[in-house]
Amino acid sequence: MPKVRKALEPQQERSRESLRRLLKAVTEVLGQHGVEGTTMPRIAHHAGLTPGAIYRRFQDNDALLETAILRILERQEERMKIFITPETAAQIPLAVFADQVIGGMVITYRANAPLLRAIRQFVQGRANTRFGKQASKLELRSFERVVNLFLNYSKQIKHPDPRAAVSFGMLMIISTLYELVVLPQETQELRALSGLIPKDDQGLRRELTRAFLSYLSSGGGKPGAVGSK
Repeated sequence: MPKVRKALEPQQERSRESLRRLLKAVTEVLGQHGVEGTTMPRIAHHAGLTPGAIYRRFQDNDALLETAILRILERQEERMKIFITPETAAQIPLAVFADQVIGGMVITYRANAPLLRAIRQFVQGRANTRFGKQASKLELRSFERVVNLFLNYSKQIKHPDPRAAVSFGMLMIISTLYELVVLPQETQELRALSGLIPKDDQGLRRELTRAFLSYLSSGGGKPGAVGSK
């Protein structure tokens, strides 16, 4: 038995490393070339593998993309658990915490816009499949985690329904970031409004934070006034 275990462990580790390299390659190719450009030969070349080696693991390109995207969403949730905890939030004023969370979202959406766009396209095209439901469940869990972190400040939120306010406020932020940052081309409407929207990401972060905090506040006042009398 020990001999079998010694023979299997290196092989299993190589297999795990090969899978990690493959899924990393899918993520990078998806971000660079979009859904249509994420082909098996391109992925194989990027991962330093042969197409045959990939087909031994996955029956087709869709199965590979589904696995990679679910892994991305799972890692997103894992990172949130590590870097944003209820204990951390409890030590930070609401206005500061909101600015940090929203600022992080602006940076992340900007840095990963092509990948986010591709993931959204792929998931929306499979909304009623088992994969689509798994992806939606993971996205919802991450969303609810952020909402619950903000509910640590429920005593400072003057809206009559804090959970609904935080949830709707976060949805407004996400929708705005997709419209202004993630989508590939400016719409005619956005071009017409170019003089009325923030000109850079610092301005976008500032105005999104101000809008979010004002919405949580009964008086809709300055961000720093949330929870104050």
